[in-house]
Amino acid sequence: MIDEPTSFDRLAGEWRIHQLVGGHRFSADDLFTAWVAAETAPEALTLCDIGAGIGSVGLMTLWRMRPDATLLAIEAQAVSHELMKRTVADNGLEGRVTCRLGDLRDPDTLAGVGPFDLVTGSPPYIPVGRGVMSPHPQRAACRMELRGTIADYALTAAKLLRPGGHFVVCFVAADPRGEPAIAAAGLHLRVRQDIVFRGGQPPLVSVFVATHEEGPCDRRRPFEIRGPDNAWTEAYHDMREAMGTRLAFRH
Repeated sequence: MIDEPTSFDRLAGEWRIHQLVGGHRFSADDLFTAWVAAETAPEALTLCDIGAGIGSVGLMTLWRMRPDATLLAIEAQAVSHELMKRTVADNGLEGRVTCRLGDLRDPDTLAGVGPFDLVTGSPPYIPVGRGVMSPHPQRAACRMELRGTIADYALTAAKLLRPGGHFVVCFVAADPRGEPAIAAAGLHLRVRQDIVFRGGQPPLVSVFVATHEEGPCDRRRPFEIRGPDNAWTEAYHDMREAMGTRLAFRH
């Protein structure tokens, strides 16, 4: 039961998403995770989004995939799970998307699923005790590490990923825990894409791509959303268009 006001907003192309007006809403972090995932594994047929929240990362990734690609979205919080189910139904995606309620760290949640071509995640990034806890439980769970950390996401992805598959995850650029968490799960970092929200500033988030297989790591030039003049960059316009959310005006 959802007893708060919701909105039904554009997500990708003609797809729309249900969100709480006063709760957690999808962000640029989700968009960039989906973009890197879709660019990395465009032929993926079996997708899994862990800690899926309201479904934004998984659904935006799926939008870029072939029509026969499918998605399993795993989420522990009942309100986000319910919103995701509404989104799937109202976009006519029941044949392609399965929503599973459960904690990604619980073996029972993962029973009978996988392996997958592509696993995505956008974990919470603030350790409990280091930030202000939102009074809204949904928002708190999406920001604070109440149900695990990036290390748990990486361990779960390693279990779900098929040989040759890709794990794509977003994390805070300045937090040193990201790359070690991937290595500790037995995965190998293959791409690091830092995201700069305004030119001249340090990156705020990073998107990592990891595989079971060893290989060189492509540490890419930081992607700038806005230039030093605060105008959207051409690269950002191109990315938004590729993800079905073209901006109205181009400088």
